Order: sequence, then C-alpha cells, then structure tokens
Amino acid sequence: MIAYAARTGTRRNLAVLRAAGWRLMLSPRGVLNAHGFPYALDNGAWTAFMAGEPMLDLKRFESAVQSHGANADWVVAPDIVMGGQRSLELSASWIERLLRDVPRVLVAVQNGHNPRDIEHLLSSRVGIFVGGDSQWKEHTAATWSSVAHGRGAICHVGRVNTARRIEICARAGVDSFDGSSVSRFAVTLPLLDAARRQLSMIPLMQHRIEMEMSSWSES
Repeated sequence: MIAYAARTGTRRNLAVLRAAGWRLMLSPRGVLNAHGFPYALDNGAWTAFMAGEPMLDLKRFESAVQSHGANADWVVAPDIVMGGQRSLELSASWIERLLRDVPRVLVAVQNGHNPRDIEHLLSSRVGIFVGGDSQWKEHTAATWSSVAHGRGAICHVGRVNTARRIEICARAGVDSFDGSSVSRFAVTLPLLDAARRQLSMIPLMQHRIEMEMSSWSES
C-alpha cells in the first residue's frame, strides 16, 4: 500500500518520511509545499467540518487545483462531511472539470452511501476515497475496495493512524491510506511503516494461495 502523511514542515519528520518512502497529503487549508515528495491533494472538507464551518472553501480549493493539481497523484473532489446524497451530487458535479486539470479524481464515500450510489462514476481516472466515521470506515473498507477494483479504479482510506487500522486496510486490499500521526510524531513511523510493509503482502499472498488451490482443483 502507498502511505500518505499529512503535510508537515518539520525537517526531522520529513527526513524519516522520505527515508521510508511515504508521500504527502496536501490540503488547500494548509501550506502547499510538498518538499519534493510525491503527493495527493485533499479538498479541505474534513478540516472545515472539524472547525465548525458549514462548507469547504471552494475558491481556495480551485486555487490549489490550479497550482498543484496537475502534478498530484490524485485530487479529492469537493464533498460535504456527513452530507449523504447531497455530498455525492456535489462531488459528481466536479468530476468532469477536475479531470481537465488533474490525472485522477477520488470521490469521497461516507456513512449512508452504498455501491449503487457511486459505481457508475468510477473509471481508471475516478476512484474512491473512504471517509465516514471510524466504525463505518473499518466495516466497509473491503466493500469499497472491491467496488473500485471492479471498475478499474483505485481505493484510498483516510485518517489511518494506527497499526490496527493499517491491518484493516491491508486485508481490505485498498491501494493507499493517509494519516497525520507520523507528521506530528516521527517516533510513530517505524511501527506504522513496519505494519504497512508486512501487511501489504497479505492480498498478494491470498491471491497466490487462491491460484494454487485453483490449479490443484483443475489437475
């Protein structure tokens, strides 16, 4: 799995992230400096929600897309935290215009959404960003991963800050995750990166076992 850390300006933390091969998650709400790292661009909706603001700043988001979208791994389309169908409608309305400027767009799914709501939007350039609250995220990650991969899309999980949640992501077969723990506390990186590297082998190992069992049944 690819690991993204929330953007940090701390030299020590940047050094350990670079050595471990992590990438950065930039936000239009923060400093748009990737320090030479590969990066993805969030939309800022979660930060606005946590600050008690009713809506993300779309002008700031558009400015970030213009300055950093073209070189981003992917950009999260605008969404409304806990916004249900309104959130998906907002995200869908941005897909076409974002694809003119960025290589790939992710649509945020959250509590109350189901595969039927989003699978028609997915493609090799439009993937899934799994948001929602902690319990919902953990319980549905595997479903969203399967839905995305079935459409040739990627699946990313947000706010992953523990080895336990990294294991959930690995077992779900997601492509990437992000978190802020290692951006704030470099001391947490060895544990989390070890979990990422070890557990990322799980889907591959499962696939090999399934292939071997299939060959046995056919022989």
